Amino acid sequence: MQRVITDDLDALLEALPPRVAGPLRSREDKGQILEVVLDLGRPPEARFLQEELTIAPGEVSHEDIQYVIENIGAFGDDNRAGIERTLHRISAIRNRQGRIVGLTCRVGRAVLGTVKIIEDLVQSGRSILLLGRPGVGKTTMLREVARVLSDDLHKRVIVVDTSNEIAGDGDIPHPAIGRARRMQVSTPTMQHAVMIEAVENHMPQVIIIDEIGTELEAAAARTIAERGVQLVGTAHGNTLENLIMNPTLSDLVGGIQSVTLGDEEARRRGTQKSILERKAPPTFDVVVEIQDWNRVAVHSDVASVVDAILRGQIIAPEVRVLGPGGAVETERMAVTPPPAYSGAPLTAIAAGRRAGLGAPPPVPFPIPERRGGVVRVFPFGISRTRLEQAIRGMGLPVAIQDRLEGTDALITLKNYYRRKPQALRDAEARGVPLYVLKNHTLPQIEQALLNVWEAAGGSARGSDGLSAAMREAEDAIQQVMSGHEIAALSPQNAYIRRLQHQMAQRYNLTSRSSGREPNRRVMIFRQGGIAGPDEGKEEV
Repeated sequence: MQRVITDDLDALLEALPPRVAGPLRSREDKGQILEVVLDLGRPPEARFLQEELTIAPGEVSHEDIQYVIENIGAFGDDNRAGIERTLHRISAIRNRQGRIVGLTCRVGRAVLGTVKIIEDLVQSGRSILLLGRPGVGKTTMLREVARVLSDDLHKRVIVVDTSNEIAGDGDIPHPAIGRARRMQVSTPTMQHAVMIEAVENHMPQVIIIDEIGTELEAAAARTIAERGVQLVGTAHGNTLENLIMNPTLSDLVGGIQSVTLGDEEARRRGTQKSILERKAPPTFDVVVEIQDWNRVAVHSDVASVVDAILRGQIIAPEVRVLGPGGAVETERMAVTPPPAYSGAPLTAIAAGRRAGLGAPPPVPFPIPERRGGVVRVFPFGISRTRLEQAIRGMGLPVAIQDRLEGTDALITLKNYYRRKPQALRDAEARGVPLYVLKNHTLPQIEQALLNVWEAAGGSARGSDGLSAAMREAEDAIQQVMSGHEIAALSPQNAYIRRLQHQMAQRYNLTSRSSGREPNRRVMIFRQGGIAGPDEGKEEV
């Protein structure tokens, strides 16, 4: 299928000041425009797929901004406006007095044919969640899904359109959604209420939702799915693992809860008594990770994949690629089994994986890039004094950043992550890995630093230090589990001993430290063995 793109670009150019629109009209590549940026006191800029450039001499004035405001629709509570019967979006930046001092004019395009790559999933009637970074085409695909379901499959489709993002500005929806009906949302905080109203009042077979981002919206989505209505929606996040780790949206894939096992069951599984499990059936049956315009990764059985992730297992998604001729090619993503010891980020889910079956899975975040052997960390809500203390104590080449720019990783607390302040949203938008701690105790900060450093390809104690110590601990654990009463490890410092205690705990074994510094070492026993009164002394 050949893609057909409609962008109504002339309508946007008409809304721009003539001195800005003129140079854009004369460009041969105007079909590649993404945004036009007008900031007070700066030259106007145009952003294309591969470049950004100044499009007119002179600074943007209040008169230029006012010209645009008078030629577009009204701004809503989310500081977004549009142009009637088009998909263009104009977003405002205001000063402290509420006056508009900047405009981002984003070109909206209807791309016919984007649904081809997941057409069979859409036709199956199962609920589908689309994930992907901003600008990868989630809303564009959602718009095409609405058209296919309403026009080709003749289903009753309701589009819950917050900020008129899907069907454009004005009372008449854009033809790109076909015969689907559109319910506008007056303010983003009311999206969940309109979702429920759509089900109760209009008897839809399918509901289309863009940017599910709050607990109320996640709860409304579950209510809709339980009534037998097909859901197709989007959420921010690159992968299914990101969604599981997001406490606000994890309910979309079943939610996570802590479960306490009995002694016999814990021994049978080879785990601790407290593990994480899926709480309920997923709201969405299928998760599609949009990697780019022509490539997606599909998790067709979300319940099974989430269960596997919580047990430290890896299930490769099905990767689909749309070829130049419109043919969809499928392949299975290659995965590498997790190592015996891995530095996964200290989120609640990662901690649960360590307490669950087997070794933890690989880090699901972008890998930090080391510059000159130094990893740059930006602390948000973390005690800088404790962070410096941990860096000195571990001897890691880690530098503390005061700004997000140039940062390789961000470390924050769980309560900040739940509230999602602007700094964390900016970090996620830039692809900066986030490491989330329950609290900023020194052991947790040390572990987070180790995770960051190992993700960057480093070793906290050199090739003969930490790695060798953890391999020795693993060998000792295997000896004890195969019948030995006790295994003594080599002397190590307090930090490495604590990691060895944690490893023993993961396998439901007893451990204690014995001896005096610098010859203090870890002893590992079978559960209920002869550990004595000092067992677990350095355990975290």
